[in-house]
Amino acid sequence: MAFRLLVTAGDGIGPEVTREAVAVLQAVFSHADKSLEVTERRIGGVAIDTDGTPLPQETLDAALASDAVLLGAVGGSKWNALPPDTRPEAGLLQLRAALGGFANLRPAFSIAELAANSPLKLEIVSGADILFVRELLGGLYFGAPREWNRQTGEAWNTMRYTREEIARVARIAFDLAQKRRKKVTSVDKANVLEVSQLWRATVTEVAKEYPDVTLEHQLVDSMAMLIMTAPRSYDVVLTENLFGDILSDESAVITGSLGMLPSATIGGKVNLYEPIHGSAPDIAGKGLANPLGAILTGALVLRLSANMEAEAAAIQAAVRKVLEMGFRTPDLVRGDATGFTVLTTTEMGAKVRAMLHL
Repeated sequence: MAFRLLVTAGDGIGPEVTREAVAVLQAVFSHADKSLEVTERRIGGVAIDTDGTPLPQETLDAALASDAVLLGAVGGSKWNALPPDTRPEAGLLQLRAALGGFANLRPAFSIAELAANSPLKLEIVSGADILFVRELLGGLYFGAPREWNRQTGEAWNTMRYTREEIARVARIAFDLAQKRRKKVTSVDKANVLEVSQLWRATVTEVAKEYPDVTLEHQLVDSMAMLIMTAPRSYDVVLTENLFGDILSDESAVITGSLGMLPSATIGGKVNLYEPIHGSAPDIAGKGLANPLGAILTGALVLRLSANMEAEAAAIQAAVRKVLEMGFRTPDLVRGDATGFTVLTTTEMGAKVRAMLHL
């Protein structure tokens, strides 16, 4: 039976990077003598322009009928004047809610070949390997009421969580920690926010189910500093929606570029996969986009949805080999660095495919 992958490339550089990720996945499935069925649908700004909505019904239907969804990126200044609930990002939020995935996994890791690309000192970043587990269906992004009242010049959002929502994502974090270095750092703002006080109390209670895992709590503001000064101290970092969005993007400095980081959203009807970078419309169509984050996201598709662990590891190894050989996209070359071969988006994808050993 074919593995059904829905590709929603989206806006900006989304089509460019997902194209390379899909090409790598097709090579893997072909070698494994397995069938990959790829369907493409619109989401985000391109869907607004074509269909009048950021999430067409046919895209949602296709997503629910798939084994996994691979997203490129959504958004761009072209649509910024639209009301928030009709912008490209609203389509992504609607898709996440419909699929039901509540745990967003965002790895941030140091790659030896890119250590010099990080603004952090080598002794700080070398060996860092953090897995962010971000709650994805609650908090400020989904809480109600929410409104921008243009007449009164006021706007408000609601941060809201239930004990059950916190407990289920906490268990995901603890389960993953058991397979890693057995440490969970839960991030909140419990000194100010009642929601965070509930978060901390609930995570502490769940931790009793995992006596082999160490739990610590950090306030979000201090955590923002500690990621920069002591990233090797952390294993699994558990956060609510907004804090996880910000901290995981900040952690891109560990690798040296947002273009390197994948993500997966699990726990719902269908898993949703996407690199964490944005649509970068200023470089779209120029061959400057880094496809490695999308390609590594493809590895997560194999690991978490297709039960193809060996093939997922092969993709990761191919990416490291390409970097070891000195190949880079523009975002991976800092200042006047020399000795590297700078590739276009499609050239980088081809290099990864050439380095696949399956």
